[in-house]
Amino acid sequence: MNIWIILILVMLLSMIVQGMLQSRFRKYSQVPTDNGMTGADIARKMLNDNGIYDVSVVPASGMLTDHYNPATKTVALSEGVYGSRSIAAAAVAAHECGHAVQHAMGYAPLRLRTALVPIVSFASNIVQWILLLGVLLMNVMPGMLWFGIILFATTTLFSFITLPVEINASQRAVAWLSRAGITDARTQPMAIDALKWAAYTYVIAAIGSLATLLYYIGLARRD
Repeated sequence: MNIWIILILVMLLSMIVQGMLQSRFRKYSQVPTDNGMTGADIARKMLNDNGIYDVSVVPASGMLTDHYNPATKTVALSEGVYGSRSIAAAAVAAHECGHAVQHAMGYAPLRLRTALVPIVSFASNIVQWILLLGVLLMNVMPGMLWFGIILFATTTLFSFITLPVEINASQRAVAWLSRAGITDARTQPMAIDALKWAAYTYVIAAIGSLATLLYYIGLARRD
């Protein structure tokens, strides 16, 4: 019962955080950067300022679909960031470039997360089916549920490894934005606020994953 309460609270918190993130992004998307640089311009400048010349900045379809791909060395910026001249776009672009800087510097948590991607990708594709079969066949094949729990545990571990990666990228982003003169005393808190709410989404996701994992472990142990 306690796990169910936690799961419901996590779901509600996730909805609140997502709403606040979208609200902040819309708000700060209306605040222009003083130098008129687009998100793409800012991304390229941050990469160059950090001596990174082998990473491409490309547009991505959708909203808030921004990401850095270490395999292809590309910073993909969404429609609301790539060509936008706003503080929100500057913060998001700098954050994604923060991942490129991590990659170039061999940041350990990013290396670990990247190494786990193939395993987590495989686990994510089948874990829900394995868990479902494990619950249905609990009395016949108890090992099936534990196998599903092990698979789900890898995704939970991935969620927690993601936290320092995302937080560190945001720290690098806000520090560089100030140092490069992209933000000032008025706009720096806006960039920090936007990235703070983005970070909260990862925190909530990790807590939700852990609560779900504990639920299945409790279920298996009751058998």
